Amino acid sequence: MYKMMKLVDTVRIPPTLLGEEVEPTVKNALREKLEGQVDKKLGCLVAIHKIVEIGEGHILVGDGAVYYDVTFEAIMFVPELQEIIEGEVVEAVSFGVFVGIGPMDGLLHVSQITDDFISYDAKNARLVTRNGNKSIAEGDHVRARIVAVSINEREPKESKIGLTMRQTALGKLQWLEEARKRKQPSEAAPEGTA
Repeated sequence: MYKMMKLVDTVRIPPTLLGEEVEPTVKNALREKLEGQVDKKLGCLVAIHKIVEIGEGHILVGDGAVYYDVTFEAIMFVPELQEIIEGEVVEAVSFGVFVGIGPMDGLLHVSQITDDFISYDAKNARLVTRNGNKSIAEGDHVRARIVAVSINEREPKESKIGLTMRQTALGKLQWLEEARKRKQPSEAAPEGTA
């Protein structure tokens, strides 16, 4: 889930940038320092939205830079348990598929895709059901539920988000659309009959 949060941090402006306008310089320094960073409680900082307040600058002995305390608004991505997400499959492997959900990827294990037995088709890099009528591969769009979240601040790439599609109204979007069309009443049926 994306959230707008008001945060506070201190940013260092090197002496080479001190002649510039303060607000754009501070915003750029915040972007370089924080965008893409992950925090267990706050989530992943996606973008600095706007600067709310820049405090008075401070100079430390032996450092020619100016340090500003900054209050700013940021767009955060916070994966929450039981949240329904839609994303694109970014990789299919023998044990499941990785789904891009914003700035992070979630794992949809083979046991959580469908009730049918699924095997890996290495030649086409996709997972296929036993009877072959359903498959999932890179580029497919899916709707899933977040069932596990383990955020690693030090190594964001090591964060784990577990997903499932084994519930009603979840699955590959193409499968859901086909099921919806099958359930629609026939257009040719005369009025008053059903």
